[in-house]
Amino acid sequence: MKENCIHIHIHVPKEAASHTAKKLRRLYRSALAFAGEIRRDIDAICERDPAARSRTEVLLLYSGLHALMLYRLSHALHIHKKYFAARLISQGGRFLTGIEIHPGARIGEGLFIDHGSGVVIGETAIIGDNCTLYQGVTLGGTGKETGKRHPTLGNGVLVGAGAKLLGNFTVGDNAKIAAGAVVLGDVPADTTAVGIPARVVKRSGKRVCDEFDQTHIPDPVSQELCKLSVKLQMLEDKIKEIENITPDERTDK
Repeated sequence: MKENCIHIHIHVPKEAASHTAKKLRRLYRSALAFAGEIRRDIDAICERDPAARSRTEVLLLYSGLHALMLYRLSHALHIHKKYFAARLISQGGRFLTGIEIHPGARIGEGLFIDHGSGVVIGETAIIGDNCTLYQGVTLGGTGKETGKRHPTLGNGVLVGAGAKLLGNFTVGDNAKIAAGAVVLGDVPADTTAVGIPARVVKRSGKRVCDEFDQTHIPDPVSQELCKLSVKLQMLEDKIKEIENITPDERTDK
């Protein structure tokens, strides 16, 4: 008994097959590039963090690396103008890691976000290669600018815990920003800046401001209160002086 067979022929145009093949090749190259970036980020963490015991530990347990992986994915979408999807991934990364990196930021290779909680990196921020950011760092704007409104960090920059870099300026290669500093302007390369507002105290490892005590940074609020107290005392003395003038001595009759 002869069986009935149904033959289905599907014709795929050569143009469509070629287009699909090109998309697959682009996707493959993008995946390789992404894997290479993550590999270099892991290497940077292993080199700079003495607590890192293995690459597996870094890959699975380091929230800074997880935030960076999600950023690199969202940044790729941002470049292709998939803005909603990019921000969705970015906000998911913020929820999971406590680190907020805008998809529009430009970050080089080997960034190490140590601990990471509370780190914020704005939309137009630019970070060079092999930089280190500690917890609580903000690369933000002043709220008064448009366009390029966030800082640019050169290569090898280290920013200490809780430091705030606000505005459009440049931090030169291998500069160091002390913990808790507030930076509002350019920082030259190979220098160390501390304080509120930050100022350079070391250049190429040599102290340039001997009288500045980084441990006892002056409190700007207390300084302003002291100034107000002095002015108030001067006004009180003036009032007493006026009250003691006799009617014959007055000149405003």
